[in-house]
Amino acid sequence: MANKQNKKKNRLVYRTVLLVIMAAIIVYAITSKDKIKVLAEGDKAPDFELVDLDGNTHRLSDYKGEGVFLNFWGTWCPPCKKEMPHMEDMYKDFEEKGVHILTVNVGEPKVKVELFRDDMGLSFPMLWDKNKSVMDLYNIKPLPTTFLINPEGKITKIIKQGMTEEQIREYLESIQPK
Repeated sequence: MANKQNKKKNRLVYRTVLLVIMAAIIVYAITSKDKIKVLAEGDKAPDFELVDLDGNTHRLSDYKGEGVFLNFWGTWCPPCKKEMPHMEDMYKDFEEKGVHILTVNVGEPKVKVELFRDDMGLSFPMLWDKNKSVMDLYNIKPLPTTFLINPEGKITKIIKQGMTEEQIREYLESIQPK
């Protein structure tokens, strides 16, 4: 009988210790999770530094006082392929007006991105986010995703879909310095 009570007591202690450990793990997981900030219109656009396919370094902060059309894309993405020629058509004209088109490829091999650029005849800066750090910083979910950043560095609009030529023109105009 005493042996049976000892087994019950041991089981109770074991279960209690196990529950305390599980509770501690759950509390730790909840409180230590990195909180990913979801960017919204009106937020300051996070600064970053990436190298383009030609080896030039670009920092978002380098474009202070000018508009930035920041487009995240992939070579495999049909809406991305469709909107790229429209961006190319407007690139030089808007560059002269103080609006920069920066595209960020998310984690694809550099050779694949270079072939895409060359096949499409694109000349605007194509930044290469090889380890997806900027993609994570901007919490990019669908591709394409485009951030319109005004001359003060604030996000004025987030577009999470492909765009028509007319939409691209309107968006570029909306972030043009006054």
